[in-house]
Amino acid sequence: MVQNDDENKREKTIRRTLVIIIVLSVAIRAFFAWILELGNDEVYYWTYAVYPDWSHFDHPPMVGWMIRLFSFNLQFGNELFIRMSAVLLGGLNTFMIYLIGKRINGAFAGLYAAMLYNTSVYCFVIAGVFILPDTPQLFFSLAALWFLLTALPADPVDKRAKVRMLLAGFFIGLALLSKYTAVFLWVGAGLYILFYRRRWLRTGALYFSILITLLLFSPVILWNVHNHFISFTFNSQRVSFWGNGLRPDYFFTELFGQVLYNNPVNFVIILVALVALWRKRFGKGNQQIKILLLTSLPLIFLFLFFALFRATLPHWTGPAYLSLMVVAAVWLAEKAKQTGKVILFPKAIATAAMLLLLTMILGLTEIKTGVFTSSGEKDPEKLGHNDFTLDMYGWRQFSDRFLEMYRADIRSGNIGRDAPILSYRWFPAAHLDFYVAYPNHINLLVFGDLERIHKYAWINRERKPLQLGSDAWFITPSRDFKAPQPLFGQYFETIEQPEIIKIYKGKRHVENFFVYKLRNCIKVPEDVLTVNGIGME
Repeated sequence: MVQNDDENKREKTIRRTLVIIIVLSVAIRAFFAWILELGNDEVYYWTYAVYPDWSHFDHPPMVGWMIRLFSFNLQFGNELFIRMSAVLLGGLNTFMIYLIGKRINGAFAGLYAAMLYNTSVYCFVIAGVFILPDTPQLFFSLAALWFLLTALPADPVDKRAKVRMLLAGFFIGLALLSKYTAVFLWVGAGLYILFYRRRWLRTGALYFSILITLLLFSPVILWNVHNHFISFTFNSQRVSFWGNGLRPDYFFTELFGQVLYNNPVNFVIILVALVALWRKRFGKGNQQIKILLLTSLPLIFLFLFFALFRATLPHWTGPAYLSLMVVAAVWLAEKAKQTGKVILFPKAIATAAMLLLLTMILGLTEIKTGVFTSSGEKDPEKLGHNDFTLDMYGWRQFSDRFLEMYRADIRSGNIGRDAPILSYRWFPAAHLDFYVAYPNHINLLVFGDLERIHKYAWINRERKPLQLGSDAWFITPSRDFKAPQPLFGQYFETIEQPEIIKIYKGKRHVENFFVYKLRNCIKVPEDVLTVNGIGME
């Protein structure tokens, strides 16, 4: 009786702690989502919401749908609501990974998994504050992982297991609508079936589950068929390695990126847990741990292999670490049981939490004030070119100053009201779109090759085209300055000298925006989709 009372108290303490973690994490991420301006990728994915489609040049459509849903069909267009799905789904993800850990090794394993999730830079910040395709991918991947873990080990394969397998296929399909790397959930499930549960191969539920995934993913396939498989081709080129030569620098960049993105402390915890698992100190014969390993390690090792030959991005392997977090949490809980000291907040996780919080505070301080860096750059066309924090700073400031200039020129008749803003690449085009053009009903067009303008090749067709005889604006920041003459000189009669808008962090001059007026269009740039034979009816 006393033991039951102790267990009930322990369960209540764990549940209370979990609720605190969820509420506190959502509040912290909401604050950062509210105070920070959108980054390059985020404003670009916002265009997925403004111009929804069955797929897009770089990614499947889910991130755009999430932005539309959580901004109430774009009725609330500020940064917080654009990122709201990241903030709220992060709380749901915490609960789901808790349930997964709890199922494998009890409530403490679940709690440790939730803690590891919320001390991961990738989970807490990259996919939890910022709105990226990874945001919905993590949510649907965790849901799929839950059903895989509860279905695959079933012996015999009963009706309940079959239903769960169908649900796994459903959520993998939704994860694939978020990001292509979700296919590794099926890779892991397939490897587990081949190695340990071949009886699933004789079960119709497995094939129906795969069919459900394919049906959900079919709009992306059809869009690619209509657009000459451009998205599949583009993404395959990003990981091709033939003929590139061995690049150890890329490999170590990827490896250290994975360490940093997952929090160095967490990475060490995971590594130690994997060593302990290898030495059979825990998890011996546990089928669910086998599933966790097979849904994580293939993706990690594959991209480490790609990184030997070409540049990769560390967050591409981020979802794989969900499974490894659970393995580490199971090990922490098992270790605590063996020592008889079940600790609510392990020191290692507390250290990881403090490191993450300190990093976020310092990062926010640098973005807002620039107190830790000073470029010393004298060339006004290069000011801030090494300051990555300017991705998320200065756009509101620029918008206010530019609109003053824009309205004065309209009132004076110095430029026509229909003059569009022109850009040359998806960034800074998407920033100019979100902060300047779209909310003020100014036409923005992006001209260049498909590799540079991405989805804007399709967006251009939805907007009023550039007209012969019209004027236009061209805006370029000093962080990524581009002279207008090589880009647009052949299309306009004259290009005036720019007006310069200075951006400040406090009293520190950190960036310039060069605003050019392009006069009298004499030739309209070609439609890049027509040139490439893409998207033609």
